[in-house]
Amino acid sequence: MTNEQSKTGGIERILCIASSEKGHDFLRQCAEMGMRPTLLTLDTLKDAAWPRDAVEDVVTMPSGLNREQILNTVSWMARGRRYDRIVALDEFDLETAAAIREHMRIPGMGITTAAYYRDKLAMRMSARESGFQVPEFCRVLNYDELRDYMARVPAPWLLKPRLEASALGIRRIEDSEQLWRTLDELGDMQSHYLLEQFVPGDIFHVDSIVSECDVLFSVVHQYGRPPMESMREGGVFTSRTVDRGSRDWMELTALNAGLAPSLGMVRGVTHTEYIRGHADGRYYFQKIAAGMGGASIADLVEAASGVNLWRQWARLEVAYLRGETYVPPDSFESYAGSVLCLAQTAEPDTDSFHAPEIVVRMKKRHHAGLIVRSQEPERVKQLLEEYSGEFARRFLASMPPQEKPMA
Repeated sequence: MTNEQSKTGGIERILCIASSEKGHDFLRQCAEMGMRPTLLTLDTLKDAAWPRDAVEDVVTMPSGLNREQILNTVSWMARGRRYDRIVALDEFDLETAAAIREHMRIPGMGITTAAYYRDKLAMRMSARESGFQVPEFCRVLNYDELRDYMARVPAPWLLKPRLEASALGIRRIEDSEQLWRTLDELGDMQSHYLLEQFVPGDIFHVDSIVSECDVLFSVVHQYGRPPMESMREGGVFTSRTVDRGSRDWMELTALNAGLAPSLGMVRGVTHTEYIRGHADGRYYFQKIAAGMGGASIADLVEAASGVNLWRQWARLEVAYLRGETYVPPDSFESYAGSVLCLAQTAEPDTDSFHAPEIVVRMKKRHHAGLIVRSQEPERVKQLLEEYSGEFARRFLASMPPQEKPMA
């Protein structure tokens, strides 16, 4: 029994914060390992399909609370229960969880390190200082800096909110006049943005397990269309496992092995995106998240490798709490691909898609989605090309860009 356990009579508790419905397997894994998870979520998600049998309590709060109000809520909860660990299941809650840890002096990622996984300016500056290739960027703060940047770096540029996830809120800027007009519109909020060179290229994501500053597992996938296009213009989202013998697989795996530890990640899971530039073939760092990628990427990784990242994340947290050594899971080497879109009907019927390679049929209201798996990467590519066209014809619905990415 650890010292922490002795103070709580052997009861170990973990507080999980989620502002969207996700992390069911994380909660289940914690419960299976003898932990007592408490879920803190929003009032609007009170009746969501949480795994009630796996959690000790579900506490809800109104949306729109500021960090101080959430901290007061958790401090009130802690009067009756001692929490050994705090985990943000949603990327949007990462900074809040870090602030709670620091206030309650609970081990884990603090506010400064969390910024490298939420603030696009902070993560770019740190990645560049560590020697990674990053598109030319500039903070939106000093106008002389901006004028110098625009004189050096040819348009178009991307104006990106520093703290939003995925491609939310990104604007393409074609010239300096458009930038100044946009900054006028933003007013006092403009310093919460950065300006970045637009680098046309193919977008990859690498999803990893990090333990004691070492990347113990990772898998590389390539998006069919850049997420920014899918979110801004609508359409069908696809991603597929990269050929494991390819240059993309080997170089991105090597790059990723150094990135997360250089940004301060000690243990956890990461979702990192890279651009392979069309003009020069070089790999550019785009973003990193200390958590799970959206659009059912965790299910895609599991189909390609047999590794459930949600469950492994829980195992990491529990192992560290108990002073044990985390042992990475066994995995296999296969190829998987996902096809996903917003659907016009609440429960779209995908039963007419019947290829034997289909391993997951996604169940989410107003979404149509499939995951396929094969030992041949070309077969996965062929199915995604076929199914993405059919999804667009049968199911696709369009709507304004979401405030949060697809889970």
